[in-house]
Amino acid sequence: MCDTCGCGNDEFTIHHPSEHDHEHTHGEEKHSHYHDHQNPYDHDHDHDHRHPHNHDHDHDQDHRHPHNHDHDQSHKKAIELNVDILSQNNLLAELNRRFFEGRYVLCLNLVSSPGSGKTTILEKTIKALLPTRQIFVIEGDQQTSNDAQRIESAGAPAIQINTGTGCHLDANMIQLALKKMEVTSGSVLFIENVGNLVCPAMFDLGEQKRVVVISVTEGDDKPIKYPYMFQSSDLCIINKTDLLPYVDFDMEKAAAYARQLNPKLEIIALSAKTGEGMEKWIDWIGRQ
Repeated sequence: MCDTCGCGNDEFTIHHPSEHDHEHTHGEEKHSHYHDHQNPYDHDHDHDHRHPHNHDHDHDQDHRHPHNHDHDQSHKKAIELNVDILSQNNLLAELNRRFFEGRYVLCLNLVSSPGSGKTTILEKTIKALLPTRQIFVIEGDQQTSNDAQRIESAGAPAIQINTGTGCHLDANMIQLALKKMEVTSGSVLFIENVGNLVCPAMFDLGEQKRVVVISVTEGDDKPIKYPYMFQSSDLCIINKTDLLPYVDFDMEKAAAYARQLNPKLEIIALSAKTGEGMEKWIDWIGRQ
């Protein structure tokens, strides 16, 4: 169980998309969440509760024992645990970031809700960038390697991370995935995070830039519904603009909401399907 967000990503798998999901062989690994990093909370809890007072049910006792039944204590413990989990993740994220910087690798973390079109954007991006630089992709999904297979068909090496019941990638998963792929100097690494606008916002993966993707089919109030994701992102892509004539989406309102939360947020509107606006996204990558 993830002690920060409550999702059950005790185990995850990292494998190449050519491996069959049902075989669990040929290099597929199972990892316990943070267990390889001596998590101080990875231990058996003793629930014996041996208290020094007498439990003989003598009703003459006045029950004057020093127990504090203030429920605020349990909340304080939970907060401390969450901070520690995020601190551990952030330490690993810094190691990942140094790895990227030392090899002049541009790492972009793509986040969105399901169905926004991240994978389609990536497919078109790979084809546009491949003539000039090498591209690598880490795919995050709860199950299947469908997206990783699409990425490899587009021409880029891909590693699939299946999080099971987990709702986000973390720095530990990225670190382990990097051991399975040889990311070359001067390349671009895209991390396609699990489709979720809540928990991925809390977990730094070591990326240089975070890109949040929304689509015109999701509603123009998306930024104010998920504020922290937009506050923590560097770029917002508004996808599926080819559908604007058919949906009730106000582009100016969506941009205004996003910039209220993050005045420095850059915004690019495009259609991955038709290619309209894709050149602005490619130029933005080049400027990084």
